[in-house]
Amino acid sequence: MQSWLKWLGVLTTFVMLVVLIGGALVTKTDSGLGCGNEWPLCHGQIIPEDITMETFIELSHRAASGAAGLLVLSLSIGSWRVIGHKRETKFLALISFFFLMAQALIGAAAVLWGQNDFVLALHFGISLISFASVLLLTLLIFEVDKRFDASNIVIDNRMKWHTIGVTLYSYMVVYTGALVRHTEASMVCGSWPLCGNNSVLPSNMYQWIQMGHRAAAGLIFIWIAYITYIAIKHYKQQRVLYWGWLIAFGLVLLQVIAGAFIIWTNLNLYVALAHALFISCLFGLLCYFILLISRSNINRQ
Repeated sequence: MQSWLKWLGVLTTFVMLVVLIGGALVTKTDSGLGCGNEWPLCHGQIIPEDITMETFIELSHRAASGAAGLLVLSLSIGSWRVIGHKRETKFLALISFFFLMAQALIGAAAVLWGQNDFVLALHFGISLISFASVLLLTLLIFEVDKRFDASNIVIDNRMKWHTIGVTLYSYMVVYTGALVRHTEASMVCGSWPLCGNNSVLPSNMYQWIQMGHRAAAGLIFIWIAYITYIAIKHYKQQRVLYWGWLIAFGLVLLQVIAGAFIIWTNLNLYVALAHALFISCLFGLLCYFILLISRSNINRQ
């Protein structure tokens, strides 16, 4: 495999991760209008003279998104030409670029015309799909399936449907987390894991959003813990599943801990960004399991 394509894949994956975390940073620091209601210009200029912290964060995010667009396009074309014979390549190349462009357009629309919180919450999820596609393309380029003896893997129906279900469900959890950020409901409950108010149920819409996200996150933790138990018990001889699910459990555990520390540290920025990082890595790993399932279906035939 051409070394340049491997390096391009690694660089593109890293920049996409920067875009994801940068988007979370823009939201958490309320920097979405750091350039006013203008796009692609910033206060009528390419680089404005008076740069505040909010302007710097927004400009940096725009620059990272622009670089990601060029890199994803290059990676899509390069992988199409070099590993286009692999059946997943063309599909991943198309959706990685498509969803990145969709993310950019939603971001631009939010700046120019504004969007309600429920639409803005889609922004992170759309970027996440593009990131996962780029990650899978990079894994195909490095032929990870061959390195870890996963090209001939066979997955039973129980593991298959649990994996598909928890991957789809994780996307819903991502949306509820993004909704918490965009509705500024992060600190409406002063304690964890319960909301801390005197009533048994949340008392307003924002507390319902916060507690709904906590409940969804709690369920995904239990679900992944159960799947990890299955992997330990039945897939010890298949390293990629055995270690993959152990890593997935570690990531979801870190995700839950980071979520609790967001409350305990009164919305510490670094903890909040780590929270976004963990779910991004977890979703990418779950998508890789989906790829393995598609390979398993072929191996059964």
